[in-house]
Amino acid sequence: MDIDFSEINYLKDPAWQDLHADYEQFLLSMTGPTVIDVSGKDQQKCRVFTTLLHGNEPSGIIAMHRYLTEVLPEDKPTTNLRFIICSVEAAASKPLFSQRFIKGGIDINRCFGRDCSFECQDVGQTGYCQRASLIEQAIREVTPEMVIDLHNSSSSGPTFAVSSVVTTETLSLASLFCQTLILSDLNMGSIMEQNFDCPFITIECGGCQDEQAHEIAFSGISQVAQCGNIGYIHQEKPVEVIYRPLRLQLKPEIKLSYAQHDEGYSGVTLKDNIECFNFGSAHQDDMIGWIDGNGLDNLQLIDKSGKNVLDQYFYARENQLVCLHNLRLFKATTNKNTAINDCLFYVVKLSSPEI
Repeated sequence: MDIDFSEINYLKDPAWQDLHADYEQFLLSMTGPTVIDVSGKDQQKCRVFTTLLHGNEPSGIIAMHRYLTEVLPEDKPTTNLRFIICSVEAAASKPLFSQRFIKGGIDINRCFGRDCSFECQDVGQTGYCQRASLIEQAIREVTPEMVIDLHNSSSSGPTFAVSSVVTTETLSLASLFCQTLILSDLNMGSIMEQNFDCPFITIECGGCQDEQAHEIAFSGISQVAQCGNIGYIHQEKPVEVIYRPLRLQLKPEIKLSYAQHDEGYSGVTLKDNIECFNFGSAHQDDMIGWIDGNGLDNLQLIDKSGKNVLDQYFYARENQLVCLHNLRLFKATTNKNTAINDCLFYVVKLSSPEI
């Protein structure tokens, strides 16, 4: 697929004809990343939502389209709103919302704040960094008072927020979507790591095929659009803060399988019900999978300093992969492509954080 990475489209106060009959037709009507501006009561302020950085995470665009067609005609937002729809080509690939990024491409949410020209030029992928720069520019040009990046997990799981800081504003915004905020200091080249001089949170709305995830995204957008002051939102329920997750990853060229029992596969085999850990804890000495003769050398868990700290979280019991401590897992998935190209899951120790 030929992509014009220099293109970004702008649409202001769209009419119903622009939005089409449903979100799928609306998606297919776009020729590339699209910015939708909505005029609010206070036009001196702007709140920004980004969505579809990954083409297989539809809750954001579903919720955004519903807000624009159902709520906006009856109720003008408190401030201007800007919706930025990013990886349109990946989302529109058949079947819709099945591709994280197009074949031969790379994850754009690893391209922010980086000069990828040298790193990517040999494989013709510099365009993704160019697009990331355009998206970043589209955020900065409105000097937003907040940014929310809407995502889905590949598999079912509870909604949670992620931020690089914990403040009154980030906790307040998170409370409109969920009751858990993860403080992350990982450096992956994500949009959330960039400094926009305003509160920024990522919302993992839940599983990409879960209707409840779409509903959470819609409810959150609607509440953010109407709240008077994002720094003083009344929180009906407290938001739990979880500190500094790490990403469990396969080392390059290691094979991944899923099974109910040990089948003797090479590489790493995770239990086929690994997603269940998204809803609770993995306890000390719990077995979550199997490893071949290379043992823990199949895996890596890299901390902020670049050190592999895998043996501080897991150990090998014969050929089993076992939890060394009580752990909390996030975004565990049986989607093999996501697990191989991104990570098996995020993990934190269930102990007092080092602040």
